[in-house]
Amino acid sequence: MENNEASNEDLNFNNRIDLEGLKAAVANIKQELGQVIVGQENFIELLIVALLVDGHVLIEGVPGIAKTVTAKLFAKTLKTDFSRIQFTPDLMPSDILGTSIFSTKTSEFEYKKGPIFSNIVLIDEINRSPAKTQAALFETMEERQITMDGHTYTMEAPFMVLATQNPIEQEGTYALPEAQLDRFLFKIKVDYPSLEDEVKIIQSHHERKGVKPQDTIHGILNTEELAEFKSKIQEVIVEEKIIKYIAEIITKTRNHPHLYLGGSPRASIATLNAAKAFAAINGRDFVIPQDIKNALAPVLNHRVILTPEREMEGMTPESVIQMITESVEIPR
Repeated sequence: MENNEASNEDLNFNNRIDLEGLKAAVANIKQELGQVIVGQENFIELLIVALLVDGHVLIEGVPGIAKTVTAKLFAKTLKTDFSRIQFTPDLMPSDILGTSIFSTKTSEFEYKKGPIFSNIVLIDEINRSPAKTQAALFETMEERQITMDGHTYTMEAPFMVLATQNPIEQEGTYALPEAQLDRFLFKIKVDYPSLEDEVKIIQSHHERKGVKPQDTIHGILNTEELAEFKSKIQEVIVEEKIIKYIAEIITKTRNHPHLYLGGSPRASIATLNAAKAFAAINGRDFVIPQDIKNALAPVLNHRVILTPEREMEGMTPESVIQMITESVEIPR
């Protein structure tokens, strides 16, 4: 079935939307990062898709597999502002959002903006800080604004949060509640590299001879180009049968015997938006079922919860998502 879908992509068709500029920009970003980042092609593509649909990303993986480095270098390919916040147990909401300081010159309180006021914000080890600090991100991530002392401050576009967490070391951490997890478009699980990629990583490090990875990356995409590409993605065609396909899959997660919690309507919309971006970066102005399949695991793996019995058996959210996807008929 997937071979037929792949052959459909090779057919010649005339797009209503000019996607050549977007395709070229995505290829350039991948090429630029490929100079330093080895074996993380899917990770990088998901970051690009999230950026194009105004989504935030949670990155999970053990220490030392370049989660933070990849996020930092990805931000450097964009000609935008970047800030990094290291979450710690003593971090306060004001350390992120900013605070009002009394000015002796004006005899009034002045708001000093925190590091969250940037375009690409990397939050390292988001589960290291307590709930009140995590909650400070809620309004910012969802509504792209901050309310402080009765005043509302709007975040400049683009605004994207990239957060990392370590799934192994749980001592002294505060698990993100489902309500906050739902704010993330994707949860990307980064694994160890293969043997071949490990060799390339070591070789690449040796050949750089001490040159820092960030010094080799150049800006590719500016704010205006990004805004233009985002508007084009909104025009991507989605047939009614594709929308029904998404709805059937998400609905099945809510009554599946292996799942305690299924996907919400926000998961359906996230799948749709991501699929449109997958279609566009592949040069198509219409969504095919494979675009939906590409989006499902990163969209759902943090939004569904396994039943305790299945979790004890070693089952994963991804395996259940795959099971559900295979049980739904692919639209033709």
